[in-house]
Amino acid sequence: MLIQCPECRNNVSNKAISCPLCGYPINLLYTPQNPTQQENSKPKPKRKKYKKLPNGFGSIKKLSGNRKNPYAAYPKAIGFNYNGSPILPPAIGYYKDWHTAYEALKEYNKNPYELDKKFITFKEVYDLYFQDKYIKNQKKKFSNASINSTKVAYNNCSPIHNKIFRELRKSDMQRIIDECPLKHSSLELIITLFKQMYKYAIQNDIVDKDYSQFVTINIPDDDESGEPFSDEELQTLWKNKDDPTVRIILMMIYSGFRIKAFETIEINLEEHYFLGGVKTQAGKNRIVPIHNDIYEFSKIFTESNFNSTRFRRYNFYPTLKKLGIEYTKNGKKHTPHDCRHTFSWLCDKYGVNDFSKHLLMGHSIGNDTEKSVYGHRTIEELRQEISKIKVEICC
Repeated sequence: MLIQCPECRNNVSNKAISCPLCGYPINLLYTPQNPTQQENSKPKPKRKKYKKLPNGFGSIKKLSGNRKNPYAAYPKAIGFNYNGSPILPPAIGYYKDWHTAYEALKEYNKNPYELDKKFITFKEVYDLYFQDKYIKNQKKKFSNASINSTKVAYNNCSPIHNKIFRELRKSDMQRIIDECPLKHSSLELIITLFKQMYKYAIQNDIVDKDYSQFVTINIPDDDESGEPFSDEELQTLWKNKDDPTVRIILMMIYSGFRIKAFETIEINLEEHYFLGGVKTQAGKNRIVPIHNDIYEFSKIFTESNFNSTRFRRYNFYPTLKKLGIEYTKNGKKHTPHDCRHTFSWLCDKYGVNDFSKHLLMGHSIGNDTEKSVYGHRTIEELRQEISKIKVEICC
């Protein structure tokens, strides 16, 4: 490219060091601008401004570097350095944008939690729960069997031992139950452990929602089979009705409820009915009129003090053994579920309406559309049916 020399007006190449005629320095006249200088000369984009956070709300900082979640949310400062800069506690989390960090900080301020509890694992919660229940609690003495059952249930949860407890969801615990090859009773112990750990965690502000309540056992109960008590065995029970354990056994026999249901059963003494049930949708929250012969037993029963596992082991089996009715005529050991089989047998023996029997026992109607839609029964109708069952005590 030719340019004009300012001294002699001669045409000179812009790459020449000096004018060949007069010697004027051309390289000082034309110097291309540095590309870096051109880039730096561009105006910088204005930094986006966000609304000012309230005093004591906390702070949000964008961290340097190429991060997936560059926005850190901090609770309010816990003090100040000598130079006046705030001392921040650990961040409650790291987020993809300012608004997500703001929402997290807002939720934190609604229910602040101790930051060290945020990252506590399933194992650590179990250790705290175990200490609280079995070591620190001096009011109650637990058997070695109860302690070992808790330990075994915990060992069966190994896939989630190191998971953050706050991050567990129903699906994590459901997977433990679904993939465990053990029997129904062992799965019940695992679910009991889940529920007790969540109860402890909620009481100590580790979590604010109990996901264990949604976990279910999706295999048949292997204790459902059984054999009813015979007429002679019922006679023995009624002759020993002053025994507190026998009274509960008779309540189970003449109501049809499973042993587990008595942990949460509601007893309406004024209107003479039970409300409760477990297992199936049809069996839950069903109303069963109180049979007249067990009404007095129901008046002194307290569900809050009833534990099905403890009653089964320390009351039910020892009492049957003491009365000499531990085994059936076929040599099979009686179980608490035999009480439910006895109720079913009594319904058949004394002519309880078949559909009413299904309602009293919480059986599903299945595909019988006519009965499921039109087969309603009032509590008085159910009371008339259950009163057909007679208690016949021989002298």
